[in-house]
Amino acid sequence: MKYIKKKLTIDRIKLEDIAKKFDTPTYCYSYTQLKKNINNFKKNFKTFSPLICFAIKSNTNLNLIKEIKKFGLGADVVSMGELMMALKAGMSPKKIVFSGVGKTSNEINYAIDKKILLINAESKSEIKEIDRIARIKKKKVQIGIRLNPNTDAKTLSQISTGKKENKFGVNEKTFFELVNYCKSSKNISLECLSVHIGSQILDHKPYEKMLNVVDKTITKTKHKFKFIDLGGGMGISYDNRSKKLNYNKYNIAIKKFLKKHPSKIIFEPGRSIVGNIGFLISKVIYIKENDKKNFVILDAAMNDLMRPALYGANHKTLPSVKKNQISKKIYEFVGPICESTDKFTSLKKFQKLKEKDIVVMCDVGAYGMSLSSNYNLRPKPAEILIKGSKIRVIKKRQKHTDLM
Repeated sequence: MKYIKKKLTIDRIKLEDIAKKFDTPTYCYSYTQLKKNINNFKKNFKTFSPLICFAIKSNTNLNLIKEIKKFGLGADVVSMGELMMALKAGMSPKKIVFSGVGKTSNEINYAIDKKILLINAESKSEIKEIDRIARIKKKKVQIGIRLNPNTDAKTLSQISTGKKENKFGVNEKTFFELVNYCKSSKNISLECLSVHIGSQILDHKPYEKMLNVVDKTITKTKHKFKFIDLGGGMGISYDNRSKKLNYNKYNIAIKKFLKKHPSKIIFEPGRSIVGNIGFLISKVIYIKENDKKNFVILDAAMNDLMRPALYGANHKTLPSVKKNQISKKIYEFVGPICESTDKFTSLKKFQKLKEKDIVVMCDVGAYGMSLSSNYNLRPKPAEILIKGSKIRVIKKRQKHTDLM
């Protein structure tokens, strides 16, 4: 994304032209950036060629998942719906990992029938249920056990998953018990140790700590794991000020680990693949003047982009046309929903806006559309993909009649 002759462009296509043709609000994705992200991820870890399972929860657009599949990626799913979506996109069942703390009997049944690579279990009750269903089906099911390594990812508390107070995984003591349980079962094959410590991680050190815990746990269990699933959580820069994750140092730590425990590494990236490929294009409906600040009321709302209301996340916001006039007042960008939390950001020294101007919120490709809803009975926005010089609608805008 850059300004060309003061006009903001995505892959050299003017934002204003996109807004005019497809209306607003609209989610726009860059194929060029998607390709760059996937190739960069592969390059960083090419020495041990991991199985890369895209975290479907981060972006559930079928057409986008089809594009991701073409790069040879598999899927990390956390529900039956996500598993169905991954299969519909053409992903190989042997590249699909089913994670999550609350898989129902129906979901386990479906996963076994579809012969996916792994069901990563997170409790003794879940493993017993997998065992029961597999016994009825007279099948042997490959599973992983998710270890909670009690590692602080130094990220937002809402997206931390690897500390002992989090609901995910099992502690070391329970892990050993479950390994022994699996060994005594005829219908379960324990193939994987799984960990995932959180999301939006920008420091390699928590990953190094996590690997140390995994190393010690494997050494104590003396069980040979075919797969080590290290989860995802690799962060992106939302403000151009935060540091970037040092993939090289993480790569070195994994290679050191693999010398001691040779196995196939699985990654479950979501945000690092699609986060910075997405843009939410919106129009200024009204500018409501206040004593200390002006409210810039957009046609996009918290139902379209939930992250600011849910996590206090901040997305870089830019005008479609560069002008020299700067607003003397703070601009608070808000949506039309009847909630005080329906606001995106507050910015000082933003360029002066007028009603009907176009603005864009950046880096919304992950947990943007996938967290969207129909709150206030608002139809969901359209989704488009820019691939080369072509723009394709990859999901139509909802209509009110669809909701009725």
